[in-house]
Amino acid sequence: MDFAESSEHSMLRAAIAKLAAGFGHRYFLERSRDGRGMGELWDAVFANGFGAVNIPEEFGGGGRGIQELAIIVEELCAAGCPLLMQVVSSGICGSVLAAHGTPAQRDDWLPRLAEGRAKMCFAITEPDAGSNSHKIATRARKDGDRWILNGSKYYTTGVDQADAVLVVAKTGTRENGRGVLSLFIVDADASGFVKKPIEMEIVEPEKQFLLSLDDVVVPAEGLVGATDGAGLKQMFAGLNPERITASAKATGLGRYFLDRATAYARDRQVWDVPIGAHQGIAHPLAAAKVKLELARLATTRAAWLYDNGLDAGEAANMSKLASADASIDCFEAAIQTHGGNAYATEFGIAHLWGLTRLARSAPVSREMALNYVAIHSLDLPRSY
Repeated sequence: MDFAESSEHSMLRAAIAKLAAGFGHRYFLERSRDGRGMGELWDAVFANGFGAVNIPEEFGGGGRGIQELAIIVEELCAAGCPLLMQVVSSGICGSVLAAHGTPAQRDDWLPRLAEGRAKMCFAITEPDAGSNSHKIATRARKDGDRWILNGSKYYTTGVDQADAVLVVAKTGTRENGRGVLSLFIVDADASGFVKKPIEMEIVEPEKQFLLSLDDVVVPAEGLVGATDGAGLKQMFAGLNPERITASAKATGLGRYFLDRATAYARDRQVWDVPIGAHQGIAHPLAAAKVKLELARLATTRAAWLYDNGLDAGEAANMSKLASADASIDCFEAAIQTHGGNAYATEFGIAHLWGLTRLARSAPVSREMALNYVAIHSLDLPRSY
């Protein structure tokens, strides 16, 4: 058992950190507020070969895994410029298509995703289903050699940037009443596909959307995989990577907050010595650091399990829960360290509260992560 980071991973981490430093948090904040998006950062990440490290080499990707993608996500966040569409497009959609797409789908989409020429987003959440994917009401019915989709989705990230949306839809009903799910590649400009932005209080460049699908026609080749009904298995090829990279996003933000806070604590003097010399400041920062490093270990383990073809469900949920909590602790410590200055824009902290707190609610809620552990790890009875 070797806990030392490999030289390859260390070089990857250093390279992406250097690239991200050239943009920094001011860039993220400006692009979040003026609505221009972070196209330059996206292009730079992909131009340097960091955009799709988890996509197989035969399709132009890096041929690596979620471990490498998590490193990239973490370093971007540690520099104060999270790039959420990379998690969605490469991490979720790229993983699903690489694992379950037909040869034609892989040949069509993966090279474009790998180069950053195309983006894809993921639509699963519905107003009346929430975390219960078995209650998904969006339906797809077969009509000759095509599919017709009707329904709605919400909190779908980055639809305005995407060329296509990976939509989870119900194609039947099992004997126990649960839906038979399938995944469809839906063109973002398809007729009957309407997207409406959701006004959010979170400062980030990616927008959230309410989607309406009214008799949206999807050709037969838009069904992911060879047959319908495999959607549940296909989803988890993307949902575990999503939870792992969400963990990396949270730990990266945690590092960002601690870096800001400790730099401030070393320089700020009120009682003749730097405030970091006082245990009332130092101990909360140190405690946050401990939680953060434990969360980073959990995230690394989850990514390693996934990349090695082992069951990563438990580890992905645990790492996501631990990372969300650690990130919030780092945020709180940074706020308290800065005092009133924490609320000034120039210090780059307070406006990230919404994005940081979101980690406890999405992509899987704290409660559902605990349910997973209770049921699958502790063998406790289901409550639902």
